Amino acid sequence: MAPPDARGRPVRVVVADDALLVREGVRRVLGLYPDFEVVAVAEDLESLLTAVERHQPDVVVTDIRMPPSSTDEGIRAASQFRYTAPATGVVVLSQYAAPAYALELLAGGSQGRAYLLKERVSEPDQLAEAVREVARGGSVVDPKVVEVLVEGARPPGDPLAGLTRREREVLEQIAQGKSNAGVAASLVLTERAVEKHINALFAKLGLSSEPDVHRRVTAVLMYLSALRG
Repeated sequence: MAPPDARGRPVRVVVADDALLVREGVRRVLGLYPDFEVVAVAEDLESLLTAVERHQPDVVVTDIRMPPSSTDEGIRAASQFRYTAPATGVVVLSQYAAPAYALELLAGGSQGRAYLLKERVSEPDQLAEAVREVARGGSVVDPKVVEVLVEGARPPGDPLAGLTRREREVLEQIAQGKSNAGVAASLVLTERAVEKHINALFAKLGLSSEPDVHRRVTAVLMYLSALRG
């Protein structure tokens, strides 16, 4: 019998990958830990959507590329689940450290989302901890992906060292997926004040020339990287 998590039961997981070896590999890795229960496996987007609707899992572990188009099905599914299964977290596995996919995955908010390289399947503890973190509503981004994303933008040393206390608070709120209005409400500020703080922290992090959504996500990735130390 698997020990319960904070909800009083094991973390229920759906695994999706069109490659049988990877799919079974992830299932067996998670089976090593008594706090997980793999409730279904899927091999394409349609079967993944069906499995999530039927089982309402805590976490989905999915490949990015699956049939029918083998392009970005995992990312699209994660985006759809924000509306159809908001309580379900998503761990996306990728063969490559592709920043564009990570940016798209986190564009709607970083809570309950993780982006890992498939090589982590051979590192059971790291994969397991990512699933646990996502089940708790947290975020995980593979260190190799973070390095690619912030290369050239990271100031020497701590990238957050130059931020004021208020700017750090605003960034923390952004990392939770909140809009400017949401940040303003949480910190009891005006939206205009929030905008000023955001523009200031973007400048200090060297992100002034990027598209706005990319600036937000890259700033969040820097924040998460700094928390990991």
